[in-house]
Order: sequence, then C-alpha cells, then structure tokens
Amino acid sequence: MLRIGLLTSGGDCQALNATMRGIVKTVLNNAQESVKIYGFEDGYQGLIYGRYRTMAWDDFSGVLTQGGTILGTSRTPFKLLDTPEEDGVKKVPSMIKTYRELKLDCLFMLGGNGSTKTADRLSSEGLNVIALPKTIDNDTWGTDITFGFTSAIDVATTFIDEIKTTASSHGRVFVIEIMGHKVGWIPLYAGVAGGADVILLPEIPYDMRNVVKAIEKRDADGGRFAIVAVAEGAISKKEAALSKKEYKRKVAARKYSVAYEIAEQVAALTGREVRVGIPGHTQRGGAPDAQDRILATQCGVEAARGCLEGQYGFMVAKVRNRMCRVPLKDVAGKLKYVDPQSDLVCEAKLMGISFGDE
Repeated sequence: MLRIGLLTSGGDCQALNATMRGIVKTVLNNAQESVKIYGFEDGYQGLIYGRYRTMAWDDFSGVLTQGGTILGTSRTPFKLLDTPEEDGVKKVPSMIKTYRELKLDCLFMLGGNGSTKTADRLSSEGLNVIALPKTIDNDTWGTDITFGFTSAIDVATTFIDEIKTTASSHGRVFVIEIMGHKVGWIPLYAGVAGGADVILLPEIPYDMRNVVKAIEKRDADGGRFAIVAVAEGAISKKEAALSKKEYKRKVAARKYSVAYEIAEQVAALTGREVRVGIPGHTQRGGAPDAQDRILATQCGVEAARGCLEGQYGFMVAKVRNRMCRVPLKDVAGKLKYVDPQSDLVCEAKLMGISFGDE
C-alpha cells in the first residue's frame, strides 16, 4: 500500500485545492498498488499534533474551482521550529513521530518560503517530502511562477479598474495598497495591468519628489485623476539608507500602513484630494483563475510523478515553461525579488509609469 500525506501551510491562496486534486488524481490513476491518503489539518500543526483525516477521491471532486484549502492552514514559523509549543510539545520530533506512526511513504507540502524551509528540515531528518510552491507573492526562489500569483493579480487589477470611475468623477488621487511585504511582484503586474501612473515597490526605493512630479505631469497632461499602486513594503530612499534596526523601529512606530503615510505626503505636497484603497485579503480569496488552475494541476501531476518514481526531497518548479524538480536544499531560505532592470519595469518606464526612483 502507498501511504501519502497532504498538508497546506502558511497563508492561503486560490489554487491550493486544485493542486491537491492534481496530486491525488495522478496518484490514484497511476499507482500500481492501493493508496491511502491522509490530510493533515491546519498545516504543520496537524502533523505536530496528529490531527488528520483519511481521505478519498470524493473529497477532491469538485474542488478545482474552490478557493482556500479544504484542509485548513496555519503558520508555523521556521525560526521558532526548535522552540517548543506553548504546551511544551517539541515540533520537529512530534512531526517525525506522526509521520512514522502513519508509515507514510511521502508527505506533500503545499507552502511558501518559510514552509519550504521546514520541508527541507524534515527532508534532512530522513522523511520523504515533496514541496509545491504556493504563494500569491510569487517570491519562491527556483520557480518562474507560483500558484496563487495570477489569481491575486486579477483581484488587485480589478480593484484598480473599479476605483478609476470614482477617482475620475471626483478628480482624486488614489493610493492603492497591494500585498507585497518584501517583494513587489503583485503590485508590479497589477499596476501595469491596471494602468497605474506610479508603482512603488520594495525593490526600488522611491523619492517622494519624483512621485509628486509624476502626479503633476499626469494633471498637466489633462488627467482628472491619478493612481498610485503601492506595495505594502514600499520603501523610500531615506528609509533605505537606515540600518536594519532603525528601519524596523520606524515601521513599528507607524500608526497606519505605508499607503496612508504616502497619501498624506502626496496631499500635503500637491494640494490634491487623496484617498486610500486597500483590497487586502481579497487578493487571497475567491476562485482560482484559469491560469492558476492549469499551473496547480501541472504542479500536482509533477509532484505525484516524483512520488511514484521514488524521488523525494525536491520542490516542483516551472522554469522556462517546463515543469522540473529543484532540490529543497537549493530552494530553502531564498527569496525571488523583482529585478529593477527587468524587461517589465523598463517597459513600464518607457510608457511613462513612475517608480519614484527617477
């Protein structure tokens, strides 16, 4: 009998269920023996405390279009992995114990960067683990794209699209805060797709004078409104010059998010009426778009193939439009940042979109 475990860890996204469906359907259709499926509830917490349920194909029927995760999820920070739970339970030994007691042949982990680091740790402890790159932020190193990303872009882009009518009616500047704490993939893509006039990313420190200049140029060219797409981790050139400790103190002292800070500065420097819009967690919600459903299916199939072939300790990736397997040790602990000199950034600048850096 082939025994497999599934868990979804970290932040949720739209294509988690579609990915699990791809794994299960491929395994059941191709395994040369009977299969037993264990679904761990609430991410690594389910593995730590032995909270799981046995599952069958019926559990995955109809979930291709269902957002969120039918298993539930939670965050188990990697930096606290060797710190016991509040009740004294040791995380790693407990996860290994649950894995061994169920006699698992493979654990499929759907998660982002921190979750992948934990998967690598479990792999180094001798467990057969396969990771699948889940995150709306698209910041997982080793893969060109993660499932959840294109759906989040659609949500953020639609938000920008729909804010334009009220912005135009009142002649306002709208500062739209888009998810992206350390990397700016979503605000970059949604900003370009939504026709933003300014896009501010964590990877490209901005000067407020340049932001104002772009807004004033838009006004001089006859535009009634302006859209500023801001990553939640956008950073000014002055902030970028601070030490890590000084910057952390500054962020901790903020009463509101960076979007409100930027909006106040824009209003003060331009005299314009400025409003803030935040799509927030809707960027994680709803049904996966068509592209995410396809990518999720491909990831699930490739992960299942690895298991059936007896290969473990890797993360499924899509590189140059081909599915491949990247060793977990090569992925863990790395982030994929937006390149300030990338084609899309340069093309956006040629169209007149400002990134506040020049």
